[in-house]
Amino acid sequence: MSVEPGDRLPTLTVRITRTDLVRYAGASGDFNPIHHSDFFADRVGLPGVIAHGMLTMATALRVVTDWAGGAAAVRSYTARFTKPVVVPDDGVGAELVVEATVTAVADGVATVGIEATCAGEKVLGMARAEVDLSAVAGGAA
Repeated sequence: MSVEPGDRLPTLTVRITRTDLVRYAGASGDFNPIHHSDFFADRVGLPGVIAHGMLTMATALRVVTDWAGGAAAVRSYTARFTKPVVVPDDGVGAELVVEATVTAVADGVATVGIEATCAGEKVLGMARAEVDLSAVAGGAA
């Protein structure tokens, strides 16, 4: 498999529900009430209960790990939080749409730009991952 700048990775669409927030809180130990209490989220001026930032960031990286065949190929990953992912208590949750494009390839490393949106709003800014092509499943190098 050849990897070139401009290559688009398959789009990833994920639903994040309140149950996911509970599971993440248990795994991470982050029980901040902005992640589970509508009352508290409202009191601090948020538009509703929001997903944990690190859950959003990790979920967005799946677009790269799915393409690369696992996390072992990822050398680095960075992103800024631009908007919270509001997760309604409606049994459906919030839809996170993640798109990614290879922006550069040099010395066996692909740089991948990632765009994550929820309800049409960009939720991560300047998100990018570096992928060691020699470690990509299927031999992308």
